[in-house]
Amino acid sequence: LLSPLVWPFDRALSAVTRTYPGVLSWALDHRRSVLAGAAAALAATAALVPHLGLDLMPTFTQGEFSYRLELPEGTPLEVTDGVASGVASVLRDDRTVDAFATISGGAAQSLASTGTEGENVATIQVRMKAGTSPEAEEAVIARLRARLDAAGRLAYTFQRPSYFTFRTPVEVEVYSDSLETLHASSGTLAARLARVGGLVDVKTSAELGNPELQATFHREQLARVGLDLFQAAATIRSKVQGDVATRFLEGDREIDILVRSVNLGRASLGDVENMIVGQRDGVPIFLKSVADVRLTEGPSEIRRIGQKRAAVISANLSGRDMGAAAEDIRAAIRDAALPAGVTAVLGGQQEEMARSLRSLLLAMALAIFLVYLVMASQFESFLHPFVIIFTLPLGAIGAVGALALAGRSIDIVAMIGMVMLAGIVVNNAIVLVDAVNQRRHAGLGRREAILDAASSRLRPILMTSATTILGLLPMALGLGEGAELRAPLAVTVIGGLGMATLLTLVVIPVVYSILDRKSFGTPSPVTAAAPSSGETGP
Repeated sequence: LLSPLVWPFDRALSAVTRTYPGVLSWALDHRRSVLAGAAAALAATAALVPHLGLDLMPTFTQGEFSYRLELPEGTPLEVTDGVASGVASVLRDDRTVDAFATISGGAAQSLASTGTEGENVATIQVRMKAGTSPEAEEAVIARLRARLDAAGRLAYTFQRPSYFTFRTPVEVEVYSDSLETLHASSGTLAARLARVGGLVDVKTSAELGNPELQATFHREQLARVGLDLFQAAATIRSKVQGDVATRFLEGDREIDILVRSVNLGRASLGDVENMIVGQRDGVPIFLKSVADVRLTEGPSEIRRIGQKRAAVISANLSGRDMGAAAEDIRAAIRDAALPAGVTAVLGGQQEEMARSLRSLLLAMALAIFLVYLVMASQFESFLHPFVIIFTLPLGAIGAVGALALAGRSIDIVAMIGMVMLAGIVVNNAIVLVDAVNQRRHAGLGRREAILDAASSRLRPILMTSATTILGLLPMALGLGEGAELRAPLAVTVIGGLGMATLLTLVVIPVVYSILDRKSFGTPSPVTAAAPSSGETGP
């Protein structure tokens, strides 16, 4: 039953077995050409690396995404729901969308809740039909984004369900001691970043403010009427936020009874200005007589990073790798001409990616060093492990080439695959060099030992590499849920192992023939010296 499957494979292996000795003999006769070809392939690989792009993690989709909408503070719930429903209406006739829902309003989070916080927030959740391609999903995302951009003064955030909790792909941290300068500079820089190719959903943490009443006290007038600044401010706070006068006992629950002077949901500017902050000789002192009260827009948040006041400009990537986008972002920061005292640095996943790459490069160097130590102790030589280490750049040629053919960028998962290659690709070279050493110990010359050992180890080397490659093939094809996350590792290992196997069979024997100058001749027997005539036996 298996013969139709086995026969083509056996015929191909037999053809390789017949052809290989002639190819290896030619390579040993043209060693410079072989090494020059390997060096050229390695140089081409190094030139290809910058064009692959650099990312932290591979992008993968689960058929679900959402947009979080935020309208200006104070927007009624009905208006928020109408905006969200109007934006989501573009999905009704889309055949690739399985279901979508809008959720308007949010829970209050402030201790001084008025019951209206969160009414300006809405979420649009979308689930795609099973089998929808990533390209079709990106088209739906882009259509919703265009509708949101046309909606007017509206902030939105794109979100996907994720197995990981990474920071936003692009985060630019802007630092300044002045809050006004920080907001102005972050807004200017956000406008510049919005023009960078590949950046979408650009927003700054300082772009939306909350409407608020600010009271600026006049110290001279307070002193004239005999009021203390702290006392006046505490009185206003008590009247606005309220004080717990008593507690109502209901069963085993205690409910606070809050007493305050105004209804925050309906209070006007005049109600606050006419609050009494004290008395003098029985005459009430109103807030407007000792302070200027005005309606203004305060910061939505005051963020500190490393004990420095900062604003964060965040953005997502679309159709571009992080490494290329980071270069343009740094150029935009340099050309922004920020005011004195304002600094901007690139953070987000770019910072995490740089840290991860440094750790993986250290792990790769340590892996190579440990592999070399093990082989040096096994071969009892420092030269032969050095010959075997030549398989590592050969594996890099295949790994980078496979990523390029698959259209993938270099990310952390692919780098983990390259670290794995450091311990995998040397196996075939170890088998080959050990077989050559055995034949040289048996008395064969260097060329004869190389030809005989390579021919005898050809089939085992091809079989072990083929089983590993075929075992990783389903993972590389991207079958199953979350396959986008696993595929870069499999592609890297398959490409690296496949190319390293082919080149190991040709390049490693050539390198061995050049570097090895050790004599493995069979030792001559030792003849015992005859005792002198003056010596007597025991």
